[in-house]
Amino acid sequence: MQLSLELIFIFLLLFWVAALTLIIWKFRNQYRVFVEGSDKQTLSGFLENVIQKVHLTEKRLHETSVRLEGIEKENKLHIQKIGLLRFNPFRDTGGDQSFILSLIDATDTGIVISALYSRSGTRWYVKKVVRGKGEEYDLSDEEEKAIKLAKSIKKP
Repeated sequence: MQLSLELIFIFLLLFWVAALTLIIWKFRNQYRVFVEGSDKQTLSGFLENVIQKVHLTEKRLHETSVRLEGIEKENKLHIQKIGLLRFNPFRDTGGDQSFILSLIDATDTGIVISALYSRSGTRWYVKKVVRGKGEEYDLSDEEEKAIKLAKSIKKP
């Protein structure tokens, strides 16, 4: 009876050692997979590497954010709104052959180009627009309509 009790105890002890060995082996493999891409094969070295990469990523994100703000600020100065209005300024000519083209940015600053067609020829006029108003010359009703049309068009 004593021998069988000792055999059971030895068997349980061997089973326990085998189970612990299997668990340690599994953890060791997981650790190797975890630090595999690092040039330092310790957990602290791996974590230092990760922290360095996080700091580098934060720095690059900040630089990208600053560049994006600059681009957005500069983008407000580009032509963003375009309005085209055809009309007939003279009763003696047929059709809407005259037109006004307004080219303005986000602050409603830009130019309006007017082309007035008549039987004797076409006359071209350009006026500077600042914040939706004519800077040097007053805008005609049609030019104001072209600017209003440009403002009303929604960006996608």
